[in-house]
Amino acid sequence: MAGPKTRPRTASRVGAVQALFQAEQGSTNAETVIDEFVRHRLGDLTGAGYEGGRVPDAHVPLFASIVRTATAQQETIDGMIMAALPVDWPLERLDPVLRALLRAGAAELWMQDGPPSRVVINEYLDVAHGFFEGEAPKLANGVLDRLAHVLRPAEFEATPTNG
Repeated sequence: MAGPKTRPRTASRVGAVQALFQAEQGSTNAETVIDEFVRHRLGDLTGAGYEGGRVPDAHVPLFASIVRTATAQQETIDGMIMAALPVDWPLERLDPVLRALLRAGAAELWMQDGPPSRVVINEYLDVAHGFFEGEAPKLANGVLDRLAHVLRPAEFEATPTNG
């Protein structure tokens, strides 16, 4: 009997959040973290699932693209996240995993050749629910929605009606 249907692109996003968290905590550059994740964490390395920080079935090109974009554009992305946060929530106040999740989501929204904004936001909401309970997923949803409107305004323009 086959196991449950996997979602490689979702797994890539989980891995990207973990990698961005690790890069920030260890002051490690993106290429080092990407290399470590590809060699030791992504894919079915031991038959285990997500235990021990592993991310089975991740789509490596998407994972690497998110991490590279988030780190290359981090200053701009952080500024956009700060502008989307409530005034009394500076970026530094956010849980570091939530900060990594917002950076990954913003990076994917930055990439114009990716899936529609709504798909990206829904995917990161799923990831947020895997890491957090309470208000953090709602905050992530609100921030990513605001960033999507800034980064991809054409997706939100009203379509004219005939008649």
